[in-house]
Amino acid sequence: MSSSVKSTFVGAIQASASVLLTIFYGVFAGQTKLLSVETGRQISKICIKMFLPALLIVNLGTQIEASNASLYLTILVWALVYNLASIAVGYALTKCFSMPKWFTPAITFNNTTSYPLLLIQSLGSAGVLSALAKSEDDTSDDIIERAKSFFLVCSVVSNMLTFGLGGKLLGVSDEDPVESMDEDLRDRAGQNDHPPTDSQEPDERTSLLPGRLPRYVKKASRHTAQAQHAVWDKLHPRVQRALAYITQFISPPTVGAIIGVVLGFVPPLKKAFFNDSEDGGIFNAWLTVSLKNIGELFVTLQVIVVGIKLAHSLRRMRQGSDSGNLHWLPLSVVVLIRFIIWPVLSILFIRMLFTQTDVLGEDRVLWFTMMLMPAGPPAMKLVAMAEVDDADENDKMSIARVLMTCYAISPLLSIAVVASLKACS
Repeated sequence: MSSSVKSTFVGAIQASASVLLTIFYGVFAGQTKLLSVETGRQISKICIKMFLPALLIVNLGTQIEASNASLYLTILVWALVYNLASIAVGYALTKCFSMPKWFTPAITFNNTTSYPLLLIQSLGSAGVLSALAKSEDDTSDDIIERAKSFFLVCSVVSNMLTFGLGGKLLGVSDEDPVESMDEDLRDRAGQNDHPPTDSQEPDERTSLLPGRLPRYVKKASRHTAQAQHAVWDKLHPRVQRALAYITQFISPPTVGAIIGVVLGFVPPLKKAFFNDSEDGGIFNAWLTVSLKNIGELFVTLQVIVVGIKLAHSLRRMRQGSDSGNLHWLPLSVVVLIRFIIWPVLSILFIRMLFTQTDVLGEDRVLWFTMMLMPAGPPAMKLVAMAEVDDADENDKMSIARVLMTCYAISPLLSIAVVASLKACS
């Protein structure tokens, strides 16, 4: 083994160990009850609904422009292809070997946000990514930011599929989308509840804002929802069904990505939001910086949440009289696909693309990130899917063990990192 391969492998191991230690800190916080499971859920919710959209707005708005838009489109296509291929493989294996319901989501939805983003940061700190530089002027920070933007675009597809197909993949989404959307509009319009009275006692949900402002905000929100519901009722049933189906795939990260793309593509907006103040960046020093500040919270906090959820699974296994039967066949197949098969296939396919065609351009960072996109442990959203599933406690314990096993062996991804770096060199 050459010295360059050894140094790259050591750097990749160090980066993986850094990610694993960050997860361990979350496990420690959960085991010592510094953070509860409910707190972890709330942190995860604000990460997905506020911090990740902010990160997408700033990162994509900074990186994307008309000259490189085709590269981001290629990432979207690649993310869609490998996710749909994983779903097809999952369905086929489930039919042939009677796999549990969670098997298909486990091999489809890998962690495409917090884990790879933190891994990229750690790889940059270890000096491993310097081999991917375009030129001597391409700094480590530039490489990390480009890699983040590529992974974030990939995560948008994963999040859309999770929101739209997650329940169907588990076989638990029986509610008609039109009825669900109609009920949601009625709830927000105040047609399914009674208006609050002024004599209500204050509680933990009582607004801290002074005066009549909270009432005005609620009234405006209710009037908006009533107007939306009035328009909804007039739509043709086929249009209602199409809209209800499309909105299933819409999530806060998707909205953040769209805003980021718009800011990146429109030159006056890009100048106003991302240029220095003296160069016309009137929003940069206050609005953009504030979005960047909360966006940077996403990566570490979401990895900490992974540790909290794993700690909860550990406690449940210890407290239960039966810790659940570990299904070795599903576990082995998930590990095989997530850490071996997909890395090998993606490295070979992406290498063929950039050696035989000009589709991927000349950016080695793009090649490297696309090779790693299908790899890695399953997303922790599988825990939430398991909670809404009708599986018994033994199955839930088995799911927890599968996730803990996959994250415990996640340093195996170092092999894929080294192979990808060598393939791009």
